[in-house]
Amino acid sequence: MKILVTGGAGYVGSHCVRELVEADHKVVVYDNLKDGGHREAVDSRADLVVSDLADIELLDKTMKKGKFDAVMHFAGHLNVGESVLEPLQYYRNNIANSISLVELMHRYEVKRIVFSSTCATYGVPAAVPITEDMPQNPISPYGRTKLAIEWLLSDSVRAWGLGTTALRYFNASGAAADGSIGEDRDPEYHLIPVVLQVPMGTREEVKMFGVDYPTPDGTCVRDYIHVEDLGVVHRLAIESQEEGKFRAYNVGTGQGVSVKELIDVAREVTGFDIPATPAPRREGDPAELYADPTKVMSELGWKPKYTEIDKIVETAWNWHKNNPKGYATKKE
Repeated sequence: MKILVTGGAGYVGSHCVRELVEADHKVVVYDNLKDGGHREAVDSRADLVVSDLADIELLDKTMKKGKFDAVMHFAGHLNVGESVLEPLQYYRNNIANSISLVELMHRYEVKRIVFSSTCATYGVPAAVPITEDMPQNPISPYGRTKLAIEWLLSDSVRAWGLGTTALRYFNASGAAADGSIGEDRDPEYHLIPVVLQVPMGTREEVKMFGVDYPTPDGTCVRDYIHVEDLGVVHRLAIESQEEGKFRAYNVGTGQGVSVKELIDVAREVTGFDIPATPAPRREGDPAELYADPTKVMSELGWKPKYTEIDKIVETAWNWHKNNPKGYATKKE
C-alpha cells in the first residue's frame, strides 16, 4: 500500500515507518519536525514532507498527489501535564487538525486509517487490567482530545464507510534494537528517558510524583510497551483494515510496573545509583493503568516481543548512552 504517516518523524511514528517500509509499503511522512520530530529519524526509504497539518493547502496538495491507500495518524500534542495547563493548544492541534485530515481523506477517497489513540481515554478505570469495553472517561484535556478524535472517526465510519482502527496504547518505551533510532524530546517527560538522564549526567535526581497512591509501593503503576512492538501492531492493523468498520484495541503487555520498580530496574541496567525523591501528585495521573491485550492478540495475531521491563530499559539505555545529545549526536 501507499501510506501517509502524519507525525512519522516522531518517536513512535518513526519506528512504525521503519516497520512499514521493511514490509515493502510505500510511505510518505508528513511532519513539522517539532514536538520530538526529527528528520534523522525518518527511514531513508520513505519520503518526507515537512509541514504542519494546519497548512491545509499543502496537506491538500500532498493528499491529491499521493493517491494514498491509507493513513496512519500520529501527529498531535501528547503531554498530559501540559494539556492541563494549555488545553486550547490541545483542542486546536489535536482535534481541529484531525478534522482537516479526515475531510481530505473523504475528498480523495482514502478509506483506511489507523489512529494513534491512548489509554488516557479511559481516565481512572474502575478496574485493571483495562478492557476495550470499559467506560471512557478521560480526566485530562489530552485524553479528551484523543477520545473526541475516536468519535469523529467512528462517525465517519457510519457516514461514508471510513475503515478505522484506534490503537489505545499504554506507555510507549524503549528504542530500536539496533540502536539507530530512539526517543529525543526536549523537554523530556516520559519516565524511562527521564530516569536515564541521571546516569547521563543531565539530571541530578528523579522526582516520584506521588508516593501515597493505593498501589503496593505507593507509586503509580503503568504498562510499558516497546516501541518496536507498537510498529508491528500498527502494520498488522493497517494491512487488515476493512472499509466501513471501526475497531479499537488496547495495546500493552498486560503487566504493570510501578515507578519505584522502574527506577530499581534502571539502576540495575545502568549500574548507576539513581537518587529518587518523593514529590506531590500530578493532576491527571491515575494510580494504575495496564492493559488486557487479549483482543488485539486474538484478532490481529499480535504478540509483544518485549515483555520484560529490564529488556525494554536496556534498549532505551543503549540509545541514550550512545546518543547523549539525541539525533544531534549524529550530526557531530
